[in-house]
Formats: sequence, structure tokens, C-alpha cells
Amino acid sequence: MKRLRYFILIVSFLILPTVVWAETETDYYAIFMNSKKIGYAALDRVVTAGEVRSTQKITMTIARMNVPISITMTETHIETIDGKPLAFESVQDMSGFIMKAVGTVRPDGTVDVEVTSAAGSQKQSMTWPTGALMSEGMSLLQKKKGMTEGTTYEVNAFSAAMLNALTTQITIGPKKKVDLLGRVVTAREVKSIVKDLAGGITETNYVNDDQEMLKSIVPMMGMKMELVTCGKAFALSQSDVVDFFDKLLLPAPKPLEDIEKAVSADYYIMPTENRKLSIPRTDSQSVQPYGENGLIVTVRPQRMPAGVAFPYKGSDARALAALKPNRFLQSDHKEIIEMARLAGGNTKDTAEAVGRIERFVCEYIEEKNLSVGYASAVEVAQSRQGDCSEHAVLTAALCRAVGIPAEVVVGLVFFKGPGSGSGSENGLFGPHAWAQAYLDGRWFGIDATGSPRGFGAGHITLGAGSGGLEGFFEVIANLGYFRIVDIK
Repeated sequence: MKRLRYFILIVSFLILPTVVWAETETDYYAIFMNSKKIGYAALDRVVTAGEVRSTQKITMTIARMNVPISITMTETHIETIDGKPLAFESVQDMSGFIMKAVGTVRPDGTVDVEVTSAAGSQKQSMTWPTGALMSEGMSLLQKKKGMTEGTTYEVNAFSAAMLNALTTQITIGPKKKVDLLGRVVTAREVKSIVKDLAGGITETNYVNDDQEMLKSIVPMMGMKMELVTCGKAFALSQSDVVDFFDKLLLPAPKPLEDIEKAVSADYYIMPTENRKLSIPRTDSQSVQPYGENGLIVTVRPQRMPAGVAFPYKGSDARALAALKPNRFLQSDHKEIIEMARLAGGNTKDTAEAVGRIERFVCEYIEEKNLSVGYASAVEVAQSRQGDCSEHAVLTAALCRAVGIPAEVVVGLVFFKGPGSGSGSENGLFGPHAWAQAYLDGRWFGIDATGSPRGFGAGHITLGAGSGGLEGFFEVIANLGYFRIVDIK
């Protein structure tokens, strides 16, 4: 089952637009999830030889189903004194699965990037996003705009973890009383909305008169994450481990028998808060309004047509993008190419090849466990372990390697609950990941976990993408904020 380890990246990314960095010392913050301390953040800024180096480190431990997942993320921005980007570095350590991205920004706007992981090193070039700012540039802009209540502006904030810039709207609010671990102070409220992610993910910050961040609150998945300024000793002190997985499970409103065999299923969904839900339409999923704020999501799985040859030679832009290798789906890696040929065999029929790859991945991943942080396709190929997301990235990468467009999908899947007395007698819907392949002008679901019979009417899609960070924000933005009130 999907454990949504990417939610920490929201905090890692959203802190940057609202921080004015200290000149010489490190600032420490305790990280709380639902009022329990689960880790810390350390932020510092060093000026040397006309360059500004801003570094942010976040480390925490969470758990799902009593399996701890350690997360450490470090992001460094190097800029000129006046905020022009020079270089960046991002290091993600998800329970020992480490991915590092280092980039240098040339004067002409070309960015040379090298990504290093267990798969080796990959070099690529990209164009610096128009108008994108990093830490120092953001701080300078914030000082220029001032802290007058009602001030609103937008900025393209660069995230080295995502290798992209996202449009962020910043609004200066009123002064409010804020509790800082028992010490109450008056601070200015500053709201940041990342407009490019799942219809807008909001962070509320509180800053002092020097525009230094004191507290940050990010609601996600029906819970609340907080960063609160504190001393080094408290920040580094022992933390709790919060198991959040059970908070993401949705009980089925009625008994379901073999829903994965059903031709279709209508899910009547209502928000638990006064908010707009964002659930996508796909080739196997339609969405229509229900009541005042609800949705009817109809899942109707399709059977892949036979006789469609691969590799794909069409012109659909999304399908062509879903053929390209990336740092999570290394479909151009020798090991993945050889494995894809082995899995697909000699067939030239797309549907048959996809079916073979699906069965191959299900059997190839021998150790089905929850302890993997987030592995790329090559790392899964080497370790042969993981949960649903590891099955999904390997499946998508193998499809791409033989010329079949494929994406990683995140959403919900139905499964039987623990049984009587658990409140889940009718079964549960929990976070999950699978893949989808493109053929004959349509996208078809593939679930190599065999959960329980591959992709079916018990799968509700919340997002899809390249296997990187972007798809998970759809889950974070929606999960925990709705309930399934009926199924027909």
C-alpha cells in the first residue's frame, strides 16, 4: 500500500518562499505531526566571496503499519548577492535509498544537472525556468514587497528536489497571537499557495518584524504538520514516531464482493470539509457533480485491445513524454533494457507485452515489504523488494524501455479490512500506486502487485505522472478530506 512519503517535500519546498535567512547562525525548528514531535529542520545562510549559500535540512521518522521510515532531505541554493541563481544541490535519503541532484546554472540560462543514485549517474541539460528564484532571490523579493497587510504577489519558486519552479501566490495577512511551544508572541501571518499543485496547496507561516519565520503550518491528508522555531538542543532531542497510515484509510459504506471483477463501480464521494475536491477524469474513470460539493466517480476498467504493435510511433504529446527516461524511471539503463526484453519476450503485440511485464514484475519483486523509502526502477531491479510504488515504477520503466508509453498512477484501492470489531467489516480503501500504459489512443491500468487481480473497478485514480513528485500531490491534496458515502 502507498505510504505517501512525499508529503515532507511540501514542507521542504514551501518553507523557501517565506524565510529570511539568518546571517551567521543556524536556525532550528521542531517538526510536529498532529502535535507529536517527529523530527527537525535546520536552516542556515553563509556569505562568502560574493556568493550566498542557503541550506535547508529536514530529518524525520514516520511509520505506517508499525514500520518506521526515516527521511532526510537537504537542499542547497547558491546565488549571487543580488539573488541570481548559480547552482543547487538536493539530496533525498528515504530509508537508505539516496538520490542526489547537482545543478549548475550557466549565464545563458542552460542548466547542467547530474543525478546520482544506486543506478549510477545521469547527466542532463534543462533550461532555467523563466523568472524562477531560489532562496536569496525570494528573500530579497519579500523584503522589497514589504509586510503590509493585504499585499499579494506571485513568484516562480525553484525546488531543486523537483528540478522545477512552481507558481506560488504569497499573501500578507494580519498580526496574530502565536503559540511557540508555550511562549505566546505576536507575529505576522503570511500565506503561500502553490497554485501549480493539485489546485493549490496552502502553507500558513508566521514571521516576526525582521521577516524571520517563527512557525509554519501545512494541512495535509486530514492532518496538520507544524514547524516551530526552537533551540538546537530541543530540535535534536528524541522524537516520537507517528504512524499515520490508518488515518488515510476510508471504510467502505457497504459490503463489497469481488469488486475488482465488476464491470464498473459508482463511488459517491463527499468532502469532510468545506473544500473543492479535485479528482481527475481518465480513460477508465469519469467524474460528475453530486449534491452541493460531492462527486460521483465512475470507474469502468477497459480491456486492452489485441493487435496493436509496439514501439509506439504516434504523435500524442503525452504519450511521447511517457516514453522518455527520467531519474525515477531509468528506461535507458542497460539493466532495465535487458530486463524489459526478458519480460516482454518475442511478442510485438502491445497488450500481450504489457501483460507479460505485469506478471514479470509481480513475480520478480520477491520481498513485498513496507520498509523501502522510495526506490527508482533500477534500485528496485537490484534489490527485488518494495511495496506498491516499487512495483509501479519498475512496471512503467520496463514498458518505456520497449517503446510502450507508461506512467505511474497514485490513488486508492479496495482491500479487505482486519475483520470484526475493527470498524472495517465492509473493507477499506487505502492509498496505492500502480501503472498505466498507452495504446490504441487510450490509457489502460496495470497493477503488478496483483491487488487482488490487477487493475479493476476497486481502483480510484487521484493522479498520474512520470513517477516523480508531481503525481503524489494529488493524493496529498485530496486524501483525508473526503469520504465514500455510497457505492453502486
